[in-house]
Amino acid sequence: MAAAALTDGPPPVLTPPAPRRPSFLSKMAAPCGRGGGWLWAAVVPAAVLCIAVRAAEEASTAEFDVRPGGEVHSFSRSLGDYTCTFTYSAQGGTNEQWQMNIGVSEDNLLFSCSVWRPQGKSYLFFTQFKAELKGAKIEYAMAYSQAAVGAQSDIPLKQEEFEITETTVSHREGKFRFELSKLMIVAKTPHDEL
Repeated sequence: MAAAALTDGPPPVLTPPAPRRPSFLSKMAAPCGRGGGWLWAAVVPAAVLCIAVRAAEEASTAEFDVRPGGEVHSFSRSLGDYTCTFTYSAQGGTNEQWQMNIGVSEDNLLFSCSVWRPQGKSYLFFTQFKAELKGAKIEYAMAYSQAAVGAQSDIPLKQEEFEITETTVSHREGKFRFELSKLMIVAKTPHDEL
């Protein structure tokens, strides 16, 4: 009887699971401060950023100098409707060569912006920093005191050292410990209409 029930009527329709929205990334990647939370904070966003940059229809990398002296400086790059601006003030040492990479995914749903020192660690004393996006809302962001180079790994700032809003990542006054070598941001564009 059970076999007959299986053959009666049309065959069952198998549907794939619903596609995950970009918002699931921020939930998976957010450091929770317990056990493997920092592992997710390091692995998932790096993979997301790599996918966003590799899948980018358009991408742009530019070098700029981070200058000490205590004055506030800004560096911006735009790609289509999206802009990333890095604003900072630093002391000590000499100019350091940094890079900014921006990209838009092929489906135009993600905008990514990374700012980092390719040599890994900055020896400047940052008194403030802010990365601001125009045209997209931040889904994930992380700041690092040391960027990965050679055998060294990224070392994230503690969560209390910086804050994230819909469009900015910035130091937290009184909590930031003055070390910065990398910022990584993945944002959702307004083209996500579903």
